[in-house]
Amino acid sequence: MISDRGHLFQLFKYEVYALLTLNIYLFFSEEWAASAHRFSDGVALADMIEAFAATIDTAAWVVLLLMFELETYVLDDEHFTPRVTWTLHGLRAICYLFIVYSFYGYLIKLLYLAGSGPLAGVSDICTLVNGDWSYAVDMDEYMVLTAANCGEFSTATAYLQFPGISAVVDQAGFTEIIRLAWVDVINSGVWLLVVIVLEIDVRLQEHNQLEGRFLRISNASKFVLYGLLLVAAIYWGFKGDFVDFWDAFLWLVAFVFIELNVFDWRQESLEEQKIGTEASI
Repeated sequence: MISDRGHLFQLFKYEVYALLTLNIYLFFSEEWAASAHRFSDGVALADMIEAFAATIDTAAWVVLLLMFELETYVLDDEHFTPRVTWTLHGLRAICYLFIVYSFYGYLIKLLYLAGSGPLAGVSDICTLVNGDWSYAVDMDEYMVLTAANCGEFSTATAYLQFPGISAVVDQAGFTEIIRLAWVDVINSGVWLLVVIVLEIDVRLQEHNQLEGRFLRISNASKFVLYGLLLVAAIYWGFKGDFVDFWDAFLWLVAFVFIELNVFDWRQESLEEQKIGTEASI
């Protein structure tokens, strides 16, 4: 029975990992559609991170998650040859570069959106239907304005235009978009702090030093950081951005698994130390 529960737990864990991998495609679909409005002449290489920040970020995190899974659960201590260790560390370093790069992409997107300004001479959004204008339904979702739908988006008498593109939004919508952009930046930054703490945990555990003050500081800091990530997930849930909410929820579950891996690893090390101590008596 215990073995069956263990197998079911591992199956559930890897199903979560598979769903996170699927989210790469979901984010790419969203950002690809949005890029057609933001980069009407095509996405240049220099603009890739701004156009596909969530896609690149998620892909890097999935690879990083698998690296943590290998190091904290799949591989036994005897498997950590210098070659394996350097390979794992090298892949993680590459992932961190992309994650930091993605954080920069979220920040650039926030600054871009914050640069929006009033659209002069327009008090009725339906006057824009004869051009190539779109309405920003969400941060990454634009709808082309037509005579059939223009009255459905907003009844405001003043609008803001995003820099360099024919896309508008009313003040209420703009406020929500800016808030979502801030949540992206904060969420990305907090996750960076989480993996820094987790990296320290893993390095300390490798040397059997994840004890006492180090353990208390780690647990306290992760309580705050995971709490902030949960708040971000709840915010996305209330704002109706299901993909962001679902992704945030899955990542929290996935890193609970990694934390459990580290906990089990520590318990095994303590048990081995206890057996060694008893044998030497």
